[in-house]
Amino acid sequence: MTATLKYNFLELIGISKKFGDTLILRDLSLSVTKGEVVCIIGPSGCGKSTLLRIINWLTSADLGEVRLDGKLVGATPDFRPVSTQLKTATSMRAKIGMVFQQLNVWPHLNVLQNVVCPQIVVAKSSRELAEQKAITALKEVGLEDKILDWPDNLSGGQKQRLAIARVLAMDPVLMLLDEPTSALDPELVSGILALLKQLSDKGMTMLVVTHELGFASRVADRIVFLESGEIIEQGSPDIVLKSPKTERLKLFLEKLNTTALKPKSNNKNFTRKADL
Repeated sequence: MTATLKYNFLELIGISKKFGDTLILRDLSLSVTKGEVVCIIGPSGCGKSTLLRIINWLTSADLGEVRLDGKLVGATPDFRPVSTQLKTATSMRAKIGMVFQQLNVWPHLNVLQNVVCPQIVVAKSSRELAEQKAITALKEVGLEDKILDWPDNLSGGQKQRLAIARVLAMDPVLMLLDEPTSALDPELVSGILALLKQLSDKGMTMLVVTHELGFASRVADRIVFLESGEIIEQGSPDIVLKSPKTERLKLFLEKLNTTALKPKSNNKNFTRKADL
């Protein structure tokens, strides 16, 4: 049996980003191999969400470049004509599926239309093909019986599945997920995590910003700990979560565990996550 050749499928090279006078990312470099699942953890404001947006160049870096499968997604400085930059970024972005923390499902479109519309507008697919792929994607996430429902009638977990189905129907080669379980009730989290596990088992390359360390420990090939815009530590879940090398990661994990056990005021439910 021939071994699969691993190579740097996604490359971030020297990424820096400031908002005003605040430095968000500082000379950050990261490589991800084809089929790898990388979970990104870290405290609030450390640059996790900004990093995801820079990968598909929705937010441009102040310095550095992003490459996907050897092709430039975006760069600063970029000496290509602006028209070439925009055309290339749009083309590459179509290959990268992003599930936002806010989900951004369209309330004026039913479930099927939510998945069909991006294929027609962005991928220029025919309606017939777009509907076929939409139904396949909705079956994959367990929403085949909801195709004519309106988003307002869906639960939080079902809306999250809809957002993931919309991405899957675009046939992405890379998926970026920003806190995919943050808005869900505890009983709905396991279903979404199981769905992401299924995608990882099929070889989908994913970067996931998450506070769910249990999920990260089961699914991630690598965990990256980000703080103050820098990668402080990275490695396998066993190493990063069980044998942290830096005091900064040790303190973060201690705070996370303490916060997870602390009850919310005026609420019978216990907090499941730290402020990430």
